[in-house]
Amino acid sequence: MSTLLVSSKGQIVLPADIRRRLGMGAGARVEVVEEADGLKLRVVRPVVTADLSGLAGMVKAPARGVPRNLDDFDPAALLARRRPGRP
Repeated sequence: MSTLLVSSKGQIVLPADIRRRLGMGAGARVEVVEEADGLKLRVVRPVVTADLSGLAGMVKAPARGVPRNLDDFDPAALLARRRPGRP
């Protein structure tokens, strides 16, 4: 069991071995819960966000059919192609 010292500013320092074991680095958040027999400290684990740019190119779909270009999605170009008698 570790004993912590409270500074004049009301700060406490967790021993390094406990911080390493819990994976706590600078800026880690700790929740304090007051209970009948004392205080309970709990590490608040944020939801880890993933950088999706590292996943680019992992899945490659086989090409099917004719490649499309931007004109294929232009509504005016689609209408012009459908009208009979137009070049």
